[in-house]
Amino acid sequence: MLEHLLSVWPKVVQQFEDARHILLLADYDGTLTPIVDKPEMADLTEDTRQLIRSLAHQHHLTLGIISGRALADIKDKVGISNLIYAGNHGLEIEGPGISFVNPMAEELKPIIRVMHYFLSRALDSIKGVFVEDKGLTLTIHYRLAEKHRTGEVEEVVKQVAGGAEAMGKTVVTPGKKTYEVRPAISWDKGKAIKLLMKQYGKGGWRSGLLPIYIGDDITDEDGFRAIENYGKGLSVFVGGENQKTIARYFLKSPSEVTEFLDILLKEARKGFKN
Repeated sequence: MLEHLLSVWPKVVQQFEDARHILLLADYDGTLTPIVDKPEMADLTEDTRQLIRSLAHQHHLTLGIISGRALADIKDKVGISNLIYAGNHGLEIEGPGISFVNPMAEELKPIIRVMHYFLSRALDSIKGVFVEDKGLTLTIHYRLAEKHRTGEVEEVVKQVAGGAEAMGKTVVTPGKKTYEVRPAISWDKGKAIKLLMKQYGKGGWRSGLLPIYIGDDITDEDGFRAIENYGKGLSVFVGGENQKTIARYFLKSPSEVTEFLDILLKEARKGFKN
Protein backbone atom coordinates (compact mmCIF):
# COMPACT_ATOMS: atom_id res chain seq x y z
CA MET A 1 0.00 0.00 0.00
CA LEU A 2 1.23 3.47 -0.90
CA GLU A 3 2.39 5.65 1.97
CA HIS A 4 2.10 9.42 1.92
CA LEU A 5 5.71 10.61 1.93
CA LEU A 6 5.12 13.74 4.00
CA SER A 7 3.06 11.82 6.57
CA VAL A 8 5.80 9.25 7.19
CA TRP A 9 8.70 11.69 6.95
CA PRO A 10 10.09 10.89 10.44
CA LYS A 11 10.43 7.27 9.31
CA VAL A 12 12.17 7.97 6.00
CA VAL A 13 14.41 10.84 7.07
CA GLN A 14 16.89 8.33 8.53
CA GLN A 15 17.69 7.21 4.98
CA PHE A 16 18.80 10.75 4.15
CA GLU A 17 20.93 10.96 7.27
CA ASP A 18 22.64 7.65 6.44
CA ALA A 19 23.31 8.54 2.80
CA ARG A 20 26.74 9.66 1.62
CA HIS A 21 25.22 11.15 -1.52
CA ILE A 22 21.67 11.74 -2.78
CA LEU A 23 20.65 11.42 -6.42
CA LEU A 24 17.30 13.19 -6.74
CA LEU A 25 15.57 12.68 -10.10
CA ALA A 26 12.14 13.89 -11.13
CA ASP A 27 9.82 14.00 -14.10
CA TYR A 28 8.70 17.47 -15.23
CA ASP A 29 5.12 17.62 -16.54
CA GLY A 30 2.62 16.54 -13.88
CA THR A 31 5.38 16.26 -11.29
CA LEU A 32 7.19 19.58 -10.96
CA THR A 33 4.41 21.40 -12.81
CA PRO A 34 0.68 20.65 -13.13
CA ILE A 35 -0.64 19.07 -16.33
CA VAL A 36 -1.80 21.85 -18.68
CA ASP A 37 -3.64 21.99 -22.00
CA LYS A 38 -0.55 22.98 -24.00
CA PRO A 39 3.02 21.81 -23.21
CA GLU A 40 4.46 25.29 -23.68
CA MET A 41 2.27 26.53 -20.81
CA ALA A 42 3.87 24.19 -18.23
CA ASP A 43 6.15 26.53 -16.28
CA LEU A 44 7.85 26.08 -12.93
CA THR A 45 6.67 28.34 -10.14
CA GLU A 46 9.37 30.69 -8.91
CA ASP A 47 9.33 28.91 -5.53
CA THR A 48 9.99 25.53 -7.14
CA ARG A 49 12.70 26.94 -9.40
CA GLN A 50 14.49 28.55 -6.46
CA LEU A 51 14.31 25.35 -4.42
CA ILE A 52 15.80 23.31 -7.27
CA ARG A 53 18.54 25.91 -7.73
CA SER A 54 19.36 25.89 -4.01
CA LEU A 55 19.36 22.08 -3.81
CA ALA A 56 21.67 21.90 -6.83
CA HIS A 57 24.26 23.87 -4.85
CA GLN A 58 24.33 21.34 -2.00
CA HIS A 59 27.53 19.35 -2.47
CA HIS A 60 26.01 16.08 -1.22
CA LEU A 61 23.10 16.19 -3.70
CA THR A 62 22.93 15.65 -7.44
CA LEU A 63 19.68 16.71 -9.12
CA GLY A 64 18.24 15.68 -12.46
CA ILE A 65 15.12 16.07 -14.59
CA ILE A 66 14.05 13.03 -16.65
CA SER A 67 11.37 14.06 -19.12
CA GLY A 68 9.58 12.88 -22.22
CA ARG A 69 10.33 16.31 -23.66
CA ALA A 70 13.24 16.84 -26.03
CA LEU A 71 16.51 17.60 -24.28
CA ALA A 72 16.72 21.16 -25.60
CA ASP A 73 13.11 21.81 -24.56
CA ILE A 74 13.50 20.63 -20.96
CA LYS A 75 16.80 22.52 -20.57
CA ASP A 76 15.07 25.68 -21.78
CA LYS A 77 12.07 25.12 -19.50
CA VAL A 78 14.11 24.62 -16.33
CA GLY A 79 17.10 26.80 -17.13
CA ILE A 80 19.24 25.89 -14.11
CA SER A 81 22.92 25.03 -14.38
CA ASN A 82 24.62 22.10 -12.65
CA LEU A 83 21.62 19.77 -13.22
CA ILE A 84 21.33 16.50 -15.09
CA TYR A 85 18.92 16.88 -18.01
CA ALA A 86 17.53 13.70 -19.59
CA GLY A 87 15.24 14.21 -22.57
CA ASN A 88 13.13 11.83 -24.61
CA HIS A 89 12.68 9.45 -21.65
CA GLY A 90 16.43 9.27 -21.15
CA LEU A 91 17.46 8.66 -24.76
CA GLU A 92 19.60 11.81 -24.52
CA ILE A 93 21.32 12.98 -21.34
CA GLU A 94 23.53 15.90 -20.41
CA GLY A 95 24.91 16.81 -17.00
CA PRO A 96 28.01 17.14 -14.87
CA GLY A 97 30.42 14.54 -16.19
CA ILE A 98 27.97 12.92 -18.61
CA SER A 99 26.94 13.38 -22.25
CA PHE A 100 24.91 10.54 -23.76
CA VAL A 101 22.73 9.85 -26.81
CA ASN A 102 21.41 6.35 -27.36
CA PRO A 103 23.09 5.25 -30.63
CA MET A 104 20.21 3.03 -31.77
CA ALA A 105 17.74 5.87 -31.32
CA GLU A 106 19.99 8.05 -33.43
CA GLU A 107 19.93 5.43 -36.19
CA LEU A 108 16.12 5.32 -36.18
CA LYS A 109 15.67 9.10 -36.44
CA PRO A 110 14.77 8.95 -40.17
CA ILE A 111 11.85 6.60 -39.40
CA ILE A 112 10.61 8.92 -36.64
CA ARG A 113 10.81 11.80 -39.13
CA VAL A 114 8.67 9.90 -41.64
CA MET A 115 6.18 8.98 -38.91
CA HIS A 116 5.89 12.66 -37.99
CA TYR A 117 5.02 13.57 -41.57
CA PHE A 118 2.29 10.92 -41.97
CA LEU A 119 0.80 11.32 -38.49
CA SER A 120 0.62 15.10 -38.88
CA ARG A 121 -1.24 14.74 -42.18
CA ALA A 122 -3.59 12.02 -40.90
CA LEU A 123 -4.51 13.92 -37.73
CA ASP A 124 -4.67 17.38 -39.24
CA SER A 125 -8.46 17.25 -39.66
CA ILE A 126 -9.10 16.57 -35.95
CA LYS A 127 -9.27 19.87 -34.11
CA GLY A 128 -7.25 20.11 -30.92
CA VAL A 129 -4.74 17.40 -31.87
CA PHE A 130 -1.11 18.09 -32.69
CA VAL A 131 2.01 16.01 -33.20
CA GLU A 132 5.13 17.19 -31.39
CA ASP A 133 8.42 16.35 -33.09
CA LYS A 134 11.07 15.78 -30.42
CA GLY A 135 13.81 14.55 -32.74
CA LEU A 136 14.25 11.06 -31.33
CA THR A 137 10.55 10.56 -30.46
CA LEU A 138 7.09 11.97 -31.17
CA THR A 139 4.18 12.88 -28.90
CA ILE A 140 0.59 13.06 -30.14
CA HIS A 141 -1.33 15.47 -27.89
CA TYR A 142 -5.13 15.24 -27.85
CA ARG A 143 -6.11 16.89 -24.55
CA LEU A 144 -7.85 19.69 -26.48
CA ALA A 145 -9.72 17.36 -28.85
CA GLU A 146 -13.47 16.87 -28.55
CA LYS A 147 -14.21 13.83 -26.39
CA HIS A 148 -16.20 12.02 -29.06
CA ARG A 149 -13.16 12.12 -31.37
CA THR A 150 -10.59 10.60 -29.01
CA GLY A 151 -11.37 7.11 -30.28
CA GLU A 152 -10.71 8.36 -33.81
CA VAL A 153 -7.31 9.67 -32.68
CA GLU A 154 -6.43 6.25 -31.29
CA GLU A 155 -7.52 4.54 -34.49
CA VAL A 156 -5.47 6.88 -36.69
CA VAL A 157 -2.37 6.40 -34.53
CA LYS A 158 -2.77 2.62 -34.72
CA GLN A 159 -3.22 2.66 -38.48
CA VAL A 160 -0.36 5.03 -39.28
CA ALA A 161 2.11 3.76 -36.71
CA GLY A 162 1.09 0.12 -36.97
CA GLY A 163 3.32 -0.72 -39.92
CA ALA A 164 6.52 0.55 -38.32
CA GLU A 165 5.49 -1.06 -35.03
CA ALA A 166 4.89 -4.44 -36.71
CA MET A 167 8.35 -4.20 -38.29
CA GLY A 168 9.87 -3.65 -34.86
CA LYS A 169 11.03 -0.13 -35.65
CA THR A 170 8.80 1.91 -33.30
CA VAL A 171 6.60 1.41 -30.26
CA VAL A 172 3.48 3.39 -29.30
CA THR A 173 2.62 3.91 -25.64
CA PRO A 174 -0.33 5.83 -24.14
CA GLY A 175 0.08 8.61 -21.58
CA LYS A 176 -2.10 11.33 -20.06
CA LYS A 177 -4.10 12.44 -23.14
CA THR A 178 -1.06 11.60 -25.26
CA TYR A 179 0.47 8.85 -27.34
CA GLU A 180 4.22 8.47 -27.46
CA VAL A 181 5.95 7.12 -30.57
CA ARG A 182 9.44 5.96 -29.70
CA PRO A 183 12.12 3.84 -31.37
CA ALA A 184 11.62 0.17 -30.53
CA ILE A 185 14.78 -0.26 -28.53
CA SER A 186 15.43 -1.61 -25.07
CA TRP A 187 15.61 1.74 -23.31
CA ASP A 188 13.35 3.60 -20.90
CA LYS A 189 13.48 5.91 -17.88
CA GLY A 190 14.46 2.99 -15.67
CA LYS A 191 17.55 2.20 -17.73
CA ALA A 192 18.44 5.89 -17.82
CA ILE A 193 18.22 5.99 -14.02
CA LYS A 194 20.44 2.90 -13.75
CA LEU A 195 23.00 4.64 -15.99
CA LEU A 196 22.93 7.71 -13.74
CA MET A 197 23.21 5.62 -10.57
CA LYS A 198 26.35 4.01 -11.99
CA GLN A 199 27.70 7.41 -12.99
CA TYR A 200 27.15 9.10 -9.64
CA GLY A 201 27.29 6.15 -7.25
CA LYS A 202 30.07 3.85 -8.39
CA GLY A 203 30.03 0.68 -6.32
CA GLY A 204 26.26 0.24 -6.10
CA TRP A 205 24.41 0.64 -2.82
CA ARG A 206 27.66 0.08 -0.92
CA SER A 207 28.73 3.51 -2.17
CA GLY A 208 26.14 5.10 0.10
CA LEU A 209 24.15 6.55 -2.80
CA LEU A 210 20.48 7.21 -2.05
CA PRO A 211 18.50 7.45 -5.32
CA ILE A 212 15.07 9.11 -5.43
CA TYR A 213 12.70 9.20 -8.37
CA ILE A 214 9.47 11.22 -8.50
CA GLY A 215 7.00 10.83 -11.38
CA ASP A 216 3.34 10.76 -12.26
CA ASP A 217 2.76 8.84 -15.49
CA ILE A 218 2.89 5.36 -17.00
CA THR A 219 6.40 5.92 -18.39
CA ASP A 220 7.61 6.66 -14.85
CA GLU A 221 6.85 3.12 -13.69
CA ASP A 222 10.14 1.94 -15.22
CA GLY A 223 11.90 4.54 -13.10
CA PHE A 224 10.14 3.38 -9.94
CA ARG A 225 11.09 -0.21 -10.75
CA ALA A 226 14.77 0.75 -11.06
CA ILE A 227 14.67 2.36 -7.61
CA GLU A 228 12.85 -0.59 -6.01
CA ASN A 229 15.28 -3.10 -7.56
CA TYR A 230 18.21 -1.08 -6.23
CA GLY A 231 16.98 -1.87 -2.73
CA LYS A 232 17.64 1.48 -1.09
CA GLY A 233 15.90 4.60 -2.28
CA LEU A 234 12.59 6.39 -2.61
CA SER A 235 10.13 5.81 -5.45
CA VAL A 236 7.45 8.51 -5.29
CA PHE A 237 4.26 8.62 -7.35
CA VAL A 238 2.52 11.98 -7.81
CA GLY A 239 -1.26 11.55 -7.70
CA GLY A 240 -3.92 9.78 -5.67
CA GLU A 241 -3.08 7.06 -3.17
CA ASN A 242 -5.38 4.56 -4.90
CA GLN A 243 -3.54 4.62 -8.22
CA LYS A 244 -1.99 1.43 -9.53
CA THR A 245 1.77 1.92 -9.30
CA ILE A 246 4.83 0.06 -8.09
CA ALA A 247 6.08 3.18 -6.29
CA ARG A 248 6.37 2.91 -2.52
CA TYR A 249 5.33 6.46 -1.61
CA PHE A 250 3.06 9.15 -3.02
CA LEU A 251 2.64 12.90 -3.03
CA LYS A 252 -0.77 14.27 -3.93
CA SER A 253 0.24 17.01 -6.37
CA PRO A 254 3.10 19.10 -7.78
CA SER A 255 2.52 21.55 -4.91
CA GLU A 256 3.32 18.73 -2.47
CA VAL A 257 6.43 17.95 -4.51
CA THR A 258 7.49 21.56 -3.91
CA GLU A 259 6.76 21.11 -0.20
CA PHE A 260 8.96 17.99 -0.19
CA LEU A 261 11.80 19.89 -1.91
CA ASP A 262 11.55 22.59 0.75
CA ILE A 263 11.77 20.01 3.56
CA LEU A 264 14.70 18.28 1.84
CA LEU A 265 16.58 21.58 1.48
CA LYS A 266 16.18 22.27 5.19
CA GLU A 267 17.52 18.77 5.98
CA ALA A 268 20.40 19.22 3.55
CA ARG A 269 21.42 22.50 5.15
CA LYS A 270 21.56 20.76 8.53
CA GLY A 271 24.06 18.38 6.97
CA PHE A 272 24.02 14.72 5.95
CA LYS A 273 26.64 12.12 6.77
CA ASN A 274 29.60 12.26 4.39
